[in-house]
Amino acid sequence: AGKSTVAARLAARLGVPHIDTGAMYRAVALLALRDGLSPSLDGGGEARISELMAAHCLDVEVGPDGTRVLVDGEEVSREIRSAECSLMASAVSALPAVRRALVPLQRRLGELHGGVMEGRDIGTVVLPTATLKVFLTASPDERARRRHRDLSGTGTDESLDAVREQQRRRDLQDTMRAESPLQVARGSVVVDTTGLELEEVVERLLAEVARVLESGA
Repeated sequence: AGKSTVAARLAARLGVPHIDTGAMYRAVALLALRDGLSPSLDGGGEARISELMAAHCLDVEVGPDGTRVLVDGEEVSREIRSAECSLMASAVSALPAVRRALVPLQRRLGELHGGVMEGRDIGTVVLPTATLKVFLTASPDERARRRHRDLSGTGTDESLDAVREQQRRRDLQDTMRAESPLQVARGSVVVDTTGLELEEVVERLLAEVARVLESGA
């Protein structure tokens, strides 16, 4: 739906930090992939991921240029954006042990830095009392086209059909998981970005920020 691009641009326009919580799940996913696990997490995968998280150091740095993610001191901010890592991130984010470890960290980052916090459960779980909560959506075809364009820009060779199928599988995993399923948080501003340019979406959200500030909330 464009949430990463929109969140980064909105934060830049406001002059506040951009905190990408999904990058944390992607970092755990990268550990799982490097260990040879698959998104099905068969054969004790959940226990193995808990072991991996305990054995490795995951660091998050929040700055004016966004969220930097490091694994044992190695910056993996680019590597975690692959299509394979996206699908694995959806799988590991459904694990209660992973969410119990990462959600408190995300909450602390939000409370410490403020800014634009991006993720699939920010308004429902991480910061449910946030004054302004936004849920971005778009048609499946539009989302697939955007994702395919972004991957092509990084040199990743994925067909549009493959991207669309990966997206469908991730949506199913995220909405059906027992732990913090993807849903619209109560009181959210819902914005359908289908057919809208990036700046149009950002301007819409800037207007929502102005509305909140004017209300004194």
